[in-house]
Amino acid sequence: MKKFFKEFKDFAMKGNVIDLAIAVVIGGAFGKIVTSLVNDVFMPLIGLITGGTNVSGMFAVLGKVPEGTVITSLDQAAELGVATLNYGLFIQAIIDFILVALCLFLVVKAINKSKDLKKKEEEAPAEPTTKVCPFCQSEISIKATKCPHCTSDLKE
Repeated sequence: MKKFFKEFKDFAMKGNVIDLAIAVVIGGAFGKIVTSLVNDVFMPLIGLITGGTNVSGMFAVLGKVPEGTVITSLDQAAELGVATLNYGLFIQAIIDFILVALCLFLVVKAINKSKDLKKKEEEAPAEPTTKVCPFCQSEISIKATKCPHCTSDLKE
């Protein structure tokens, strides 16, 4: 039993497991940010575009409705026990998915662009490997002490 707990401790303390745990926590926090962006920024704009229509409130009544009753909301249908096809919630889920995917795409694209800019800054210009012979103007190795073309002795 002691060996089992030692193996478990070794497993739990591996870098990959800790990295994964941190990623899950950060992912959950990032998920809240993206959800807020979708619900608090994009969905009101979509509501304006659609003329204030609440997409998630769209439904079709499937069951029998008590005579003389008009069902105007999902809550009312639930109170009466009437079956409904909630296609508005499905449309809302599709819109949420598309907006979340778009937000994630834009974030990943921005991160990749910043990495590319940083990589370009870090790349130093390569050291020259050739030089020009001062006598015959031929391109020669930078390490040459004698020009292979004109056989002049090079001082540099």
